[in-house]
Amino acid sequence: MSLRNRFPRIIASDPRFSIEAYAFILEALDHARVHKLHSINRAEAQSAPGSPKRRPTSSRARARKDQRAGHVTGRELCESVRKVALSQYGLLASTVLAHWGIRSTSDIGDIVYNMIAVGDLEKTPSDSRADFDNVFDFATALRPKLALALDEPA
Repeated sequence: MSLRNRFPRIIASDPRFSIEAYAFILEALDHARVHKLHSINRAEAQSAPGSPKRRPTSSRARARKDQRAGHVTGRELCESVRKVALSQYGLLASTVLAHWGIRSTSDIGDIVYNMIAVGDLEKTPSDSRADFDNVFDFATALRPKLALALDEPA
């Protein structure tokens, strides 16, 4: 059964969030994983001694790297939600997310743990629902940073 087919069941158990909210959180999760993988690759490239040529890695080392990149913390996911929302919706980011039922980082945690409860996402022993509480204030964090270019005074 695909995740899209499970959304109605998840929503029936917690109707506070729309199907768009769940889809958006999954999109932000993918974004966070890609960002994390790029960060790991960049760090490995900078720490390699000698030439900038990449050394071959063992399948075990690749698996560890993939596992590190695959796991996203609550804080990392919240930051990814912020970045993706601002990128896609700009000034309307908080309005769009609120329309879907997402009004705080705690709501992001509720969505994630709803998906964990039905087996669509997994958590590690170090993960906690509290990891999503009060990560940032939506009203402040979802306000794009605008810079106005003013003409210089004569």
